[in-house]
Amino acid sequence: MFLMAATTNDTLIERLYRHFSGHESSAGARLLIIIGMAVLVHLTVKAIRNTTEWIIRKGQAHKSPLDFVTHQPKFVTLVQLIAAAATFVMYFLALGLVLQELGVNLTGYLASASILALAVSFGSQGLVQDVVIGLTLIFSDAMDVGDMVEIFASNSVIGRVEEIGLRFTKVRNYFNQIVFIPNRTIANVSRFPQGGLYAYAHVQLPAKADRDQAAKTVRDVVNGMWGQFGAIILSEPEVGPVETSAGGGWEFVRIHFKIWPGQGDLIQTTFRQQMVRAMKVLEPDYTDWQVTVTYRTLAAPKKG
Repeated sequence: MFLMAATTNDTLIERLYRHFSGHESSAGARLLIIIGMAVLVHLTVKAIRNTTEWIIRKGQAHKSPLDFVTHQPKFVTLVQLIAAAATFVMYFLALGLVLQELGVNLTGYLASASILALAVSFGSQGLVQDVVIGLTLIFSDAMDVGDMVEIFASNSVIGRVEEIGLRFTKVRNYFNQIVFIPNRTIANVSRFPQGGLYAYAHVQLPAKADRDQAAKTVRDVVNGMWGQFGAIILSEPEVGPVETSAGGGWEFVRIHFKIWPGQGDLIQTTFRQQMVRAMKVLEPDYTDWQVTVTYRTLAAPKKG
């Protein structure tokens, strides 16, 4: 009601001050009101953001009804974006009200700000592209935090996604380095649905060697690889039982490795060499073609 009773020449701050104090306001008092309102809104936005982040951390540490929200990086990024936008708008309006109190025409301020924003946008096209592509990555399910991916940007980067931001996507590679990739440079994203690359090794057992001894040799080599290259082999290898080939001509053992993508040489070369060397102790004529390696990324290996 106090707004309707005010004259058209009164500013919003003048009306607020007169409503709460009952008398005319000074310019200094109105400026204090503007600053106080800006600080109050800022603290409110900060409190909401901190509360939201606390809920997210709580939901990640313990099972809660909010798990379906708190485990979604889209939700986290959206909260941060809204908080940043609200803070910017609040300070933008507060600055306009302060300038109005100092005699600057508010319409001219808005027009000048629009021209400045246009000039900045032309000079910061890379920043705009980063933001647009970052939002696209967040809401298009191209990748998610925790995914194992290969990102084709200026260089190919393989690693686990740590964060999808509005400017950069953060990926942790197998050197444990955090790689910051500008969103605008991302040309293609390849996901590894099972969190890594599956390598299948088929080790033919020496025909003249003791079967149990040969199977134990296979397990010993596999365990040695797991202990030595645990940073690249992502989970404990699965060693299957001794099987007989379809033609019944020879026996073999199948091993399932889950490895860091792009590190296939570890199985193709290192594992094969170690296995052939170990088998030569049992049969000197053993050769590397008796250890075959194949790869698969679309499905998890079957157990048993």
